[in-house]
Amino acid sequence: MVTVAVRVLRAAVLPLALIGLTALAGVVLGRVYAGGLLTWLVIGAAAGSVLVSVAARRLPSWLVAPVSVAAMAGWTLWSLRLAATRAELPGGLLEVTGDAARNGIPRLLTAMIPVEPTPDTVLVPVVAAWLAGLTGAEVALRTGRVLLGYLPAAGLYAAALYVVGPNAEPAVGPTLVFVAVAALGLATPTRTAAGGGDPTADLTPRVRAAVRLRLATSAALGVAVVVGLVALLGPVVAEQVDGRPVDPRRYVEPPQVQTLDENPLIRISGWALHPEQKLLDVSTERPDAPPEADPAAGTARSVRIRLAVLSDYDGVTWRVGATYRNAGRILPAATAAQDSTVQTVRQQISVAELSGRLLPAVATPREVSGARVAYDPASGTLIRPEGLTPGLRYAVTSAEERPDSNLLATANVPAGDAVARVLRVADGVPDPMRRLATQLAEENGAPYARASAIEQFLAEHYRVVADAPSGHAYPNLGFFLFGPRNGGGQEGTSEQFAAAFAVLGRLSGLPTRVVVGFRTSGQGPVLAGDAYAWPEVLFDGLGWVAFDPLPRPDDEPRPVEEDFRPTPEDPPPSEAPAPTAEPSASPEPVTAADAPPGPAGVSTPVLVAGGSGGLLLVVGALLLTLLAMRRSLTRGRLVRGDPGQRIAGAWREVTDALGLAGRPVGDDLAATEVAGHARQTLADARAGTTGDDPTADGPAVDELAALLNQVGFAPGAATPDQAAHAAEVATSYVATLRSARPWWRRLIWSVHPTPLRRARRSSR
Repeated sequence: MVTVAVRVLRAAVLPLALIGLTALAGVVLGRVYAGGLLTWLVIGAAAGSVLVSVAARRLPSWLVAPVSVAAMAGWTLWSLRLAATRAELPGGLLEVTGDAARNGIPRLLTAMIPVEPTPDTVLVPVVAAWLAGLTGAEVALRTGRVLLGYLPAAGLYAAALYVVGPNAEPAVGPTLVFVAVAALGLATPTRTAAGGGDPTADLTPRVRAAVRLRLATSAALGVAVVVGLVALLGPVVAEQVDGRPVDPRRYVEPPQVQTLDENPLIRISGWALHPEQKLLDVSTERPDAPPEADPAAGTARSVRIRLAVLSDYDGVTWRVGATYRNAGRILPAATAAQDSTVQTVRQQISVAELSGRLLPAVATPREVSGARVAYDPASGTLIRPEGLTPGLRYAVTSAEERPDSNLLATANVPAGDAVARVLRVADGVPDPMRRLATQLAEENGAPYARASAIEQFLAEHYRVVADAPSGHAYPNLGFFLFGPRNGGGQEGTSEQFAAAFAVLGRLSGLPTRVVVGFRTSGQGPVLAGDAYAWPEVLFDGLGWVAFDPLPRPDDEPRPVEEDFRPTPEDPPPSEAPAPTAEPSASPEPVTAADAPPGPAGVSTPVLVAGGSGGLLLVVGALLLTLLAMRRSLTRGRLVRGDPGQRIAGAWREVTDALGLAGRPVGDDLAATEVAGHARQTLADARAGTTGDDPTADGPAVDELAALLNQVGFAPGAATPDQAAHAAEVATSYVATLRSARPWWRRLIWSVHPTPLRRARRSSR
C-alpha cells in the first residue's frame, strides 16, 4: 500500500511542476493588473491543460489536442464572461468574444497600468497559458523529455516578464520559485527500472563496460558544456541585473484621434450657430456635499462638464497633445492639490447628437462604466476609441477639486521644465498683444492679481456674439483684441476669449491652458448653446483654477482705446474647416483562421511538425490571396473607369496609405487639409524612421487634391492625362510613405486587409 502511494506521489510531481511553472507566468503578469482575477484565470488554465493531458494519457496522441482545445474553449468563454461581468461591459458573450479576439493584443500593449481584467486583456494570457500547459504536458509526460517539456512554460514566463517590463518591481521571488519548481520536477524520478536493480545487469561485461563508459562520457561533456555556458554568459547576465527592462508599449501606437478631437475649440462657433441642438442628457449627483455655487462661473446653477484640455499652442492652433492609453473601469488616481478640497461627483450621461471620440465628464474622472475608454492622465481627457454613437449611455464618477479661495491672493505659480509645456509662447506674437500683457503685468504683481486683471480686461472691453468666425491664431486674436469695433473686431465667441486669456497669461508668466466643455445645471439635456471654452491657471498647492473672462449679461463693453491704443489690424481669414471631399472609414483588424488539426496516428513530433507546416501553408495561401486582391484593387482604381473615377481611385489609394501608416483621416477634413495631413505624415515618418530630411520634397499630393476638387465641382471636366498624372502621384506617395515605415511594417503593408474592407463598405 505504501509502495502504491509513493508511486502515485512520484507520478504527480511532474504534472504539478508543469502546472506551477505555467501558473507562475500568470503571477508575474498579474503584477500589472488590477486585482487578482487574471492570476487566478491563468492558474486555472495551467491546471486544466495539464490535468486534461494526464487524464487522456491512454488516448492516442492525435486525439488529446482536440479534447484539450475543446476544454480550453469552455474555460476561455467562462473567463471572458466573468471578466465582462466584473467590468460591467455591455453586450452579449458572442459580441464580447469577437471584440476581444480582434483587439486582444493591441489593447493589452496599450492599456494603462494597472490593467483592468476585461475580456480583451485576459484572452491572450489565458489561451497562451492553456497552450503552454498542453504542449509541455504532452512532451514531458508522453515522451518523457522533461527539459523539452519545460520550454513552453519557460517561454511563457519570459514573455510575461517582457510584457511587464519596467512597470513593476523585479520578479526576483517568482523567478526563484520557478527555478526551484523546475529542479523538483527534474529531481523526482518519473519511472523506475524493473525490479529496482541495475538495468545493465543482464548485459555481458564488455557491453556493460561500454555502456557505462558512454554514460560517463556524456555526463562529463554535459557538465563541461554547462560550466562553459555559465562562464561565458554569467558576466553578461550579471551586467543586465541592474538594467532597466524595455517597455514593449513604446512599439505600439496608442489610440489616435481626428482633427476635431485634437482641437475641439474650433467647434465652438458651429455649436453657437445651432444653440438648440441636443448633444447630451446628464444626471448629476454629489453624494458627499450639498450643491454649491461655482465661484469661478459666478452662478449657483453652473456645472462644468469637461470635453477636452488643450495645453499645446503653436501660434496657430490649440491642441490636446494627449497620449491615450486604453483603460479599464477604474482610472489611475492622481494626487489632489494640497490646499484644495475634493468632492465626489457621479454622473449618468447619454449621448444624443455629440460626435467625435471625446467623452464628456466632470473633472477629474476616476471611474467609468458602460463604455470602453482610453485615458490621458496628464490632461484628464477621455476618449471612446470606437467613437460616440447616439444612445450611448455611461456612468462617470469624478473627483472634483475646489481650491481654497482664501489662499489665491498670495499663491505663487510653478516654473521650470515641469510646466514648460503650459508656459511656452510660440514665435510671432503680435507686438500690441505683448505690450498689453506687459501693461497688465506691471500693474498687478501677484500671479492671481495678474490673472484677475486679464479676466477683468476681457470681460469689460469685448462682446460675445454667436456668429463670430472661428479662429484663434495670432492674427485672429490680434484682430479680436484690437480690431475696429465697427469692422468686426473686439467681439467673438468663448473660443477667442479663452484663447486670448491663455496667451496673455503666458506672456505674463502664468502657466495656462484652455478647456472646452459645457456649462449646464447638471440635470437634463445639454444643448449646443451650452458649449463654451474657459481658461485655467496653475497655482502652487491649489492646482488648476478656472477663470471666466466672458462679459456679464447686459454689460455694455467699454472701448479698448480707453485703456490701450494699439495699431488696428486687418481681419484674418476664418479657420473654420471646409466640407470633406473624400470620406474615410476607420480600419478594423481582422483575425486569421485557426490551423486545422494534425493527422491521426502519428507521434507528437510528427504531429507538431505537420501542424506547423499546415499552418504555414494556410497562412502563406492567405497572404498570397490578400496580395493578389490588393493589387487587383489598386489596378481597378487607377486604370478602370472614366478619368474622374480614376482620380477618385487615386485619392482613395492615398487615404488608404494614411490609414496603413497609423494616421487615418476623418470625414471632417477637406481635400486640401488631407493633403497637408499627408505631407506632415510623410515628414514625420522620414524624420522618425529613416533619418532623412523631413523637409525634402515629396510626391505632389496637393496636385492630386486639386484634381479631386475639380472632379467634385466640375464633373466630366477631367482628362485622361490628368487621370494618368493622378495615378503617378498616388503611386509615388504610397511607395515613398511605405519606404519610410519600419521594416516590419513594410512586410505587412501589401497584404493588410483594411483597404479591401473599406472598398467593400463603400460599394454597398
